[in-house]
Amino acid sequence: MKLLDYMEQDDYEQVVYCCDKGTGLKAIIAIHDTTLGPALGGARIRNYTSEEEALTDVLRLAKAMTYKAAMAGLNLGGGKAVVIGVPPEEKREALFHSLGAYIESLSGRYITTEDVGTTVRDMEYMSTATEHVTGLPLHMGGSGDPSPATARGVLAAMKACAKKVFGSPELRNRNVAIQGLGKVGSNLLRLLAQEGAQITGGDINPELVKRIAREYKISVADPVVIHSMECDIFSPCALGGVLNSKTIPELKCKVVCGGANNQLLECRHGDDVAARGILYAPDYLANAGGIINLSLELTGYDPEASRIRTDDIYNTMEKVIAFSTARGVSTARAADLMVEERIANARKVKKI
Repeated sequence: MKLLDYMEQDDYEQVVYCCDKGTGLKAIIAIHDTTLGPALGGARIRNYTSEEEALTDVLRLAKAMTYKAAMAGLNLGGGKAVVIGVPPEEKREALFHSLGAYIESLSGRYITTEDVGTTVRDMEYMSTATEHVTGLPLHMGGSGDPSPATARGVLAAMKACAKKVFGSPELRNRNVAIQGLGKVGSNLLRLLAQEGAQITGGDINPELVKRIAREYKISVADPVVIHSMECDIFSPCALGGVLNSKTIPELKCKVVCGGANNQLLECRHGDDVAARGILYAPDYLANAGGIINLSLELTGYDPEASRIRTDDIYNTMEKVIAFSTARGVSTARAADLMVEERIANARKVKKI
């Protein structure tokens, strides 16, 4: 599909290609929708196999951020940035300063933060070129790494799902399989360990798995097949597309609830999960703790307010479950309908 066709199909507002020969920067910024407010979304680094793969990823992620912000009740839209290729350490400062300059040129329409492959330090580098950056360290008035808040929100959604499926939000002795033990996955694992859950973890980094297994005494599984193991809850916390035509028939869980973005390869796969009798926590609902946390930087960061609003993801998940039951649709479709209704109403108000 051509870029303009893709943008028109999903009503993307803007796509910016960023190139700086001096720093080696090759990046794409996508702004999906700013009806509710400026677009907030992280900057991701990956060794993409092609520019087309990077474009597909940034467009999917930007749209997911629109839905995430709207579902969380925030006055923010959705955007994303992807950097093509992991830069050597000695070039990161100059590269991110350059990306920050591109973000500054958007005049506040896009606000960035950490994502896969980027760090708080990278946000500091960008802040030398733009004020439109969140996730800065505490001494700079920011909230730091948003992944602990993201994990807290996933836990809240997981408890709401557990109440629906098992009759109690308690996770003690529940078997939870976590795919991906990076920043969000490892924080979620720590919270689940405190809850007394029985945890199996898998990650493509064997050294990381060994360290975490020693610290928490978890079981270990191959991250490629961990989705197919028998468990109470499967928690995808790596990259997207894990729920697809191949993997969904292999699921042996009762709940899917994780921190990864775009877990459904296609929208229809949400219906396929529901048809298996599995309760799915829409990813952009479950992992909204990070954006909730970051949004508070825009008005003056308050860690207690962040915790309260993130824990409210439990109630939001319950509302989606109730809406799903009332409409006779999957939780994935229920969440989409709720978001689209909020955005449509906001557009009507703007036209008045």
